[in-house]
Amino acid sequence: MVERYARDIMKNKWSMQAKYDAWLKVEKAVVKGWNKLGLVSDDDCEKILKNAKFDIKRIDEIEQTTKHDVIAFLTSVAESLGEESRWVHYGMTSSDCIDTAVALQMKDSLELIIEDVKELMEAIKKRAYEHKMTLMVGRSHGIHGEPITFGLVLAVWYDEIKRNLQNLEQALEFVSVGQISGAMGNIAHSPVELEEYVCKELGLKPAPVSNQVIQRDRYANLMNALALLASSCEKIAVAIRHYQRTEVYEAEEFFSKGQKGSSAMPHKRNPVLSENVTGLCRVIRSYAMPAMENVALWHERDISHSSVERFILPDGFITTDFMLNRLKGIIEKLVVYPENMMKNLNLTGGLVFSQRVLLELPKRGVSREDAYKIVQRNAMKVWNEIQQGKSPLNEKGESLFLEYLLNDKELREKLNENEIRECFDYSYYTKNIDKIFVRVFEDAK
Repeated sequence: MVERYARDIMKNKWSMQAKYDAWLKVEKAVVKGWNKLGLVSDDDCEKILKNAKFDIKRIDEIEQTTKHDVIAFLTSVAESLGEESRWVHYGMTSSDCIDTAVALQMKDSLELIIEDVKELMEAIKKRAYEHKMTLMVGRSHGIHGEPITFGLVLAVWYDEIKRNLQNLEQALEFVSVGQISGAMGNIAHSPVELEEYVCKELGLKPAPVSNQVIQRDRYANLMNALALLASSCEKIAVAIRHYQRTEVYEAEEFFSKGQKGSSAMPHKRNPVLSENVTGLCRVIRSYAMPAMENVALWHERDISHSSVERFILPDGFITTDFMLNRLKGIIEKLVVYPENMMKNLNLTGGLVFSQRVLLELPKRGVSREDAYKIVQRNAMKVWNEIQQGKSPLNEKGESLFLEYLLNDKELREKLNENEIRECFDYSYYTKNIDKIFVRVFEDAK
């Protein structure tokens, strides 16, 4: 229900009704501006502000003849007015109305996306503190590396999404501009003061300079910010999908009562929501390229950008809004299995402590090359046992790796038994987690 509600809010921001509402808002702001400058009388201004309206069906009907949506819109508005209609769109060109109105829609929509991102960050932060010291194995190339905590994984996600938030806030500034600069951007048919008044009235800034359109590098910056956000969100979704793999099973999406995973296999519990997020993120990224291609328009403008933006702006915002709400829900309800994390951490019988042993040897005068050889040859013995399907633990239930190290004569010349055993202490790997959390979460306050 939350996802559907969120999607409907954003969807409504890009409906035909919302589009023409924004157009009319711009047109009325211009009329108010002309009134302030003394061109439009108080009486005519009041009539326009009070009575001007449009009818979508009528606009569609007129456009069948005019083949021009702005003219059709203006004709519909004029039909709701009397002689005062002559002041509507006075001194303006179509893009003055359209681009300034779209700026309002983008600004409003991006503010909602920013709130979505902040809510996602809060969900991640809450789970990060919950699993701050939940031990698990860190992986590189998909292979076990060293002990980390699940809280550290979540902190990495949070910090990356925070950078995306900064990108979005910058994009918000870039797209929150309007123009009332006329047919070629020369501000010949209206004073600069009109443009400044209108933009201030609408909560925008005037573009310092424009031709017939607001320059599309601003839009490209926005779509690239959404694309990069999507990449970071997909990163999270892919990680969750990996954690839910049966062989890993360290975390999984919440599986509700009565939910079904497969039409054929009743036992299945699939990461369908994370897979859905992955797919949506691919779609969002696909909008970045046409937005960048829209930057290079002919001379003062052509109209090739228009058809593109009718797709990528509403679809980009609606899809991103839905994706973020879905991902937030996944994080909030994510089921974490600390016992399985510890089980996997111990899967290689202590091999995750190899670097810890390695780093002790140079302190005893051993070259790094020789230290590496000593530790690696014992690690490879354990890998051979694992390859043969044998347990990485000895008969006492201790790590085979530890046993091999303790029996290595060359190693024992440098390290005693207690010093080797101390290298197998998990707390060594969590000693700076608190400091990391301060940098990620508390320093950001």
